[in-house]
Formats: sequence, C-alpha cells, structure tokens
Amino acid sequence: MTLATRDVEGTCAFYEATLRWRRIKIPGNTPIEAAWIRIGPNQAIHILGVDGFEPSPFEAEFGRHLAVFHPGPDFPALKERLVARGAELMDPIRPTPFERFFFRDPNGYVIEVIDEAHWVDES
Repeated sequence: MTLATRDVEGTCAFYEATLRWRRIKIPGNTPIEAAWIRIGPNQAIHILGVDGFEPSPFEAEFGRHLAVFHPGPDFPALKERLVARGAELMDPIRPTPFERFFFRDPNGYVIEVIDEAHWVDES
C-alpha cells in the first residue's frame, strides 16, 4: 500500500506512536521524500511526500479506506493514543459480531481497525 502525504516525518511518527508500526530501510534510489513502514509480516506501507496532497472526499466506511488487524485487548489504549495524536474516532455503520472501529488520521485517510482474534482465512 502507498499513502501520499505532505508530511512524511509526521505521518511516520503518527503510525509509530499509535499502531506501533516500525520504519524499515527504503531503496536508495527513491527520488522523493519517502519512508517504508512495516505493518505486519511481509507487509509494509510506503509513505510518499507529495506536494499539495489532498485526501479523497470518499474516505469512509463505505468508500475508500484501509483495513488492518490489531490485538483487541489493546483497543482501549490504541484509541487513547490515536486521539492524543489528532485522529478522529468513528463508530462502524455496519454491525459485526466482532470488535472493530474506524479512525481518520491527520492526513484524512480512514483506517478500519479489526480485532485480529477474529481473522478468518476464507481461502
């Protein structure tokens, strides 16, 4: 996944402080300000500096959003970390039998956080 931002360092700091994701080495031939953040085993988000970036007006539960798994027992502390770093918490519209919530990050992206204990491999 790739996220554009006007503030690469601020975006990385937000995700490091809230979801506890960690930066990883990026290729030396990246021609713009960028950072890679590991979000899980063999998964990363690329954070790219884009002058004039504006979020989509379609960022929403039933629009464009990213979904990630996170340990459910950490949800209360995660929500506190998110709010402390400027995120807007959003309740889900669609009910589910497992815990999840949404937040809007400081860039305007909407992220769905799902309790990882309810991961179902349907392959």
